[in-house]
Amino acid sequence: MKFNNTYIGLGKPFYHRTLPQKVPAPELLLFNYSLANSLGLSNELQNDKALLSQYFSGNQLPDGAESIALAYSGHQFGHFNPQLGDGRAHLLGEVFDTDNVRRDIQLKGSGQTAYSRRGDGKCALAPALREYIMSEALFALNVPTSRCLAVVSTGEVINRGLTKTGAVVTRVAASHIRVGTFQYFAARGDIDSLTSLLNYTIDRHFPYLDQQSQEQERILAFLSAVMDKQITLVVQWLRIGFIHGVMNTDNTAICGETIDFGPCAMLGNYDENAVFSSIDEYGRYAFANQGKIAHWNMARLADCLLPLLTKANDEEGAKNQQTLTQVESIIHQFSDKFDSAYFSMYGNKIGLTDVNANTKSLINELLAIMQTEVLDYTQTFHALTLSLTDDAILTDLKVKLGEWVNEWLAVLEKSSFSIEQAQQLMQENNPVVIPRNHHIEAILERCEDSVITKEKTSTASISTVEELVDEFLTVLRSPYIETEATKKYQDTAKDNDKYYQTFCGT
Repeated sequence: MKFNNTYIGLGKPFYHRTLPQKVPAPELLLFNYSLANSLGLSNELQNDKALLSQYFSGNQLPDGAESIALAYSGHQFGHFNPQLGDGRAHLLGEVFDTDNVRRDIQLKGSGQTAYSRRGDGKCALAPALREYIMSEALFALNVPTSRCLAVVSTGEVINRGLTKTGAVVTRVAASHIRVGTFQYFAARGDIDSLTSLLNYTIDRHFPYLDQQSQEQERILAFLSAVMDKQITLVVQWLRIGFIHGVMNTDNTAICGETIDFGPCAMLGNYDENAVFSSIDEYGRYAFANQGKIAHWNMARLADCLLPLLTKANDEEGAKNQQTLTQVESIIHQFSDKFDSAYFSMYGNKIGLTDVNANTKSLINELLAIMQTEVLDYTQTFHALTLSLTDDAILTDLKVKLGEWVNEWLAVLEKSSFSIEQAQQLMQENNPVVIPRNHHIEAILERCEDSVITKEKTSTASISTVEELVDEFLTVLRSPYIETEATKKYQDTAKDNDKYYQTFCGT
């Protein structure tokens, strides 16, 4: 791996130099070979499991890596914490992938840092595996996401109420710059660092914005561009029924990727108020609230940019009140932009590209029926897709959805698309299979048992973590194609996830 470390160049206020904690018995459990190829990792390294175990446990740093923990703040469930930072993660550096995109390589669960507060800096095996599986599933579903390169068991026992097997997961992301990173410097009144952060972020993620002739225009365009990425991300979450679970500003990546998969879950039966996170007591991050929270988070980013706009105005002779009005205008545009993307997405899920008042009414009515009739989200849209060429499924849907089906078919007939084109559009937007919560938990439990059994008996005859996860991921990596293997993972939970809860992993 050819590392460089441009983030370190921003200066000491941005990070703390710290090394991962060495672990007693690292063992490579999962390695993402397709991701490794895209990162340009040599075949020699990919075939050396012993060395990979050392690198991705943190026991040994790859050549060129410089381990740091990043500083940031964050609103956690609406309450501002000025001092957060990487409490159990170490950024090793950056590499260019085969598309010439700069990617962060970060270890998670790799030990305490200056930002750990009272935490042990460790990660249990199950949360590490969850992040690996869920991020690969989202990637295959065409949702912007960070990905995982490796999972290594550490040979340690960590305490999470119960004793758990320790692990380190290696995350690959376009960057780990968060809304909370901007908040960190804004809260301290550190305008110089805030300016450096803005310039670095634009150069890394939005280089086209440097074409703006005036600084205030550049800053406003940055806010708008970040907002557009968040809208795209959340609408894609809604398309597949993903609930992030903890959309704090420190978990909101400026690059618009999904990060932090601790309390995430998938929607079974459609419920706009669905919450599975054990710490989301009041439903702040419920399924249908995710757009509103993204809007709120963008307002917090706007707060951070105001001092920079004031500075730019002073230098350019502009009026602060006029600029404040422009900032408010951008934030107020969120709702209209989000609604447009939202209804366009749902239009695609029912085979329609022309979004008008009738289309919106049709979509809202469908979701209301699904809520009232307690219908499975994924299965309903998949059935709608198949119903265009399967009379038996169409008849069944007419029982479940009533007159809505005829209204939908009538609109489809008047659209510019043929039935074949409409079905193709629906197939591209309605997955056949998702990482359902009960299957995720079953896989995690089997993997934990596999590692524990191997540690106790030293037997190689049991199924390995790699075998268990690969079977699942083989299906999840082709989520829009139905095969014999797919059927194994399409069923709903017996209790409809009534008592299902997810946890942060810390």
